Amino acid sequence: MAKDVIILAFESSCDETSVAVVKNGTEVLANIIATQIKSHQRFGGVVPEVASRHHVQQIIRCTDLALKTAAVGYQDLAAVAVTYGPGLVGSLLIGLMAAKTISWAHNLPLIGVNHLAGHIYAANLVKPLKYPAMALVVSGGHTELVQVSEPGEFTILGDTRDDAVGEAFDKVGRMLGINYPAGKTIDQWAHEGQDTFEFPRAMLEEHNLDFSFSGIKSAVINTLHHAQQVGKTLNKKDIATSFQKDVVEILTTKTRWALEQYPSQQLIVAGGVAANNGLRTSIQQEFGSQLEVIFPPLRLCGDNAAMIGAFAYIKYQKQQFSDLTLNADPSLDFAYLQEQ
Repeated sequence: MAKDVIILAFESSCDETSVAVVKNGTEVLANIIATQIKSHQRFGGVVPEVASRHHVQQIIRCTDLALKTAAVGYQDLAAVAVTYGPGLVGSLLIGLMAAKTISWAHNLPLIGVNHLAGHIYAANLVKPLKYPAMALVVSGGHTELVQVSEPGEFTILGDTRDDAVGEAFDKVGRMLGINYPAGKTIDQWAHEGQDTFEFPRAMLEEHNLDFSFSGIKSAVINTLHHAQQVGKTLNKKDIATSFQKDVVEILTTKTRWALEQYPSQQLIVAGGVAANNGLRTSIQQEFGSQLEVIFPPLRLCGDNAAMIGAFAYIKYQKQQFSDLTLNADPSLDFAYLQEQ
């Protein structure tokens, strides 16, 4: 019987320090996450220097707890995996240093993982991926439609030309007086208000697979500013309802166009915004009868190391290892269709 492949994985690309132990790419033995949300709320967003300091404080503690929770030691590990991009360079370097130190000290293979690949392969912790698959990656920093043609092979079919969808949620939330991160509250308000505002749905007139959320974000902000200037009080929940409805329509429409052009066996919705109930409902209603739709559980939508361990198993099988010169790549991305 083949020996189990147990991977210790690190994720520190932004403001979550996470260490996980994953067996055979599908079984999470431990997934420890130390959040920094309260530290960044007073600033209205993530402050890179603050994030880096928190990672330094938490990473050893998270590593010890992950190994203890999984009931494994370094001698049981097959490899060490770590996010090396995209993300905040200072934060990435903390995870990289921890992973490389363990790799060197215990003579374990090192596996560098693309953060976005991790988000997509969080779905593999729910159900085995079937290829080709389509992934809608929606987070604070990215909004992309990605074709997964075979294990570990990604191609960007379309992405945002300006703001990522999660970024738009946070900026609109700030104008509505919602603490960072704003997505959860906007989602809640969107189910309590009325769709009474007309906001622009950019890029829908162009039959391509790219996104733009700067226009709708600016329209919401301008609507609120104008109301303040004329002394008018607007229903914030109605604004949230209209904003989220239009954003979800953009995402759903572009996904439909992508599936029409690139037939797939599965549709994966990945990233922090995959936790949005409005988006989940729309995607399931639109595509659920056509193909298998996979949403990671809420605990795996945000940044976490379990997803890094899930994808690292694919690279382990392919013997795609890194050496100790592995460095942070803050702008790391997949290849675009036209680049291939």
